[in-house]
Amino acid sequence: MSIGASTITVTPSTPTPSSETKSRFERRTPNSKMSVASDSPVHSSSSDDLAAFLETELDSDSDSSSESFPIEQAHDADAQVSNHSIALAFDGTIMLKRQKLEYPEDETENVASLAFSGEISEASSSKVPCEHPGTFGNMCFVCGQKVEVTGVSFGYIHKGFKLQQDEVTRLRDIDMKALQSQRKLCLVLDLDHTLLNSTVLRDLKPEEEYLKSHTHSLQGDVSGGDIFMLEFMHMMTKLRPFVHSFLKEASKMFVMYIYTMGDRPYARQMAKLLDPKGEYFGERIISRDDGTVKHQKSLDVVLGQEKAVLILDDTENAWPGQKDNLIVIERYHFFASSCKQFDHRFQSLSQLKSDESEPEGVLSAVLKVLKQTHSLFFQDGGEDLSSRDVRSLLKQVRKEILKGCKVVFSRVFPTKCQAEDHPLWRVAEGLGATCATEVDASVTHVVAMDVGTEKVRWAIREKKFVVHRGWIDAANYLWKKQPEDNFGLEQLKKQGTDDVTVEK
Repeated sequence: MSIGASTITVTPSTPTPSSETKSRFERRTPNSKMSVASDSPVHSSSSDDLAAFLETELDSDSDSSSESFPIEQAHDADAQVSNHSIALAFDGTIMLKRQKLEYPEDETENVASLAFSGEISEASSSKVPCEHPGTFGNMCFVCGQKVEVTGVSFGYIHKGFKLQQDEVTRLRDIDMKALQSQRKLCLVLDLDHTLLNSTVLRDLKPEEEYLKSHTHSLQGDVSGGDIFMLEFMHMMTKLRPFVHSFLKEASKMFVMYIYTMGDRPYARQMAKLLDPKGEYFGERIISRDDGTVKHQKSLDVVLGQEKAVLILDDTENAWPGQKDNLIVIERYHFFASSCKQFDHRFQSLSQLKSDESEPEGVLSAVLKVLKQTHSLFFQDGGEDLSSRDVRSLLKQVRKEILKGCKVVFSRVFPTKCQAEDHPLWRVAEGLGATCATEVDASVTHVVAMDVGTEKVRWAIREKKFVVHRGWIDAANYLWKKQPEDNFGLEQLKKQGTDDVTVEK
């Protein structure tokens, strides 16, 4: 089973003359199906319920659009069932494929035997107790019994789909091998302020009204547009510059997920704008409705090993358990309401009638980081990549940003604060800079908030760089060293900063 790489086909059982349990586990090309089938019937008291449940599933799916896959509870436990093949494509898609087979009427007691592997399919035998690796609704997809499974819900794959933690771990191990064979990793992408910016229409400022005449039609091909008015949702959305090129290039290296704190309808609509042909995300669209912890994100619901998953998000605190996987990106504030949301006093890009640069913008810089990390993971082309970990490699890439810089701080940290414990000090070191408390000939930069300090005067005399703390912040969020001239103390005065700083 592989996310975006393979498909698992689970085929219901049919009676055969042989009493021997047969199973097959077939692995084909990366884009083919992994199929598991058991030829032995399951002797379970709930088998008719499972059959009716699957029939209801098939019928409901045939009437629904490809955008959602609602599950209805099985109503008729005695429904006559055709045989089906249920394909669980762990690119996040579930496909229910009817395979109408003709059998004599006295053989209509066939029961769907669902299994994810040859080993698990053997659990359907009456001699082997089923371990209930997962459920649809409250029915085990192996034996058909009604059970309560404690584990992880994967509602974005299919409503009511739940897996035990051991099964999740097993699938991740299989997926890791499949992805490595394709030289791919996993990439989880936030939406708002990362790939796009949305605003409620009523929050548009008078100076933003001009945008309404620049919106792209939602009819037909939307791939050429970057700003859309979604009146049925009472909002306007602006895609971040370079996003289409970013997704195209990233898809060559990663299996990609969307993970947003927005609700499911919003997430799916944004996916249509970003990926109108369904090339990049499939059904791997995770919303706040799918998370395991309220107001937080985690990789619990991502079917990829943590050591092979990178995350792109503008909010570090959203990922308390996976900060080492995280690339924190500068927020995209296109609309005035976005600036207001974060209490920014500057004008938005729309108010300035401006936008980020495509070739020099944030997504372009992040794409380079992704390429570096991916290259490091797969370098040497060896077969055994089990020791590779994107978390350590990402730190390695970060340390290249300010490598060779030695930084001294002046009037940046409060007096009672131990300099080495201040977040800015740790960020600078994470970016590869060497930090010090006193100046010497090896110092390259003095970070200050006031031109009147002794350290700043020394730096000017010695022709060292004098910058304000924004130089480090920008390198952190833009993932590249910034021109010092853009962060001189004279720019700080123009911004009218009110930072309270005490000589340290």
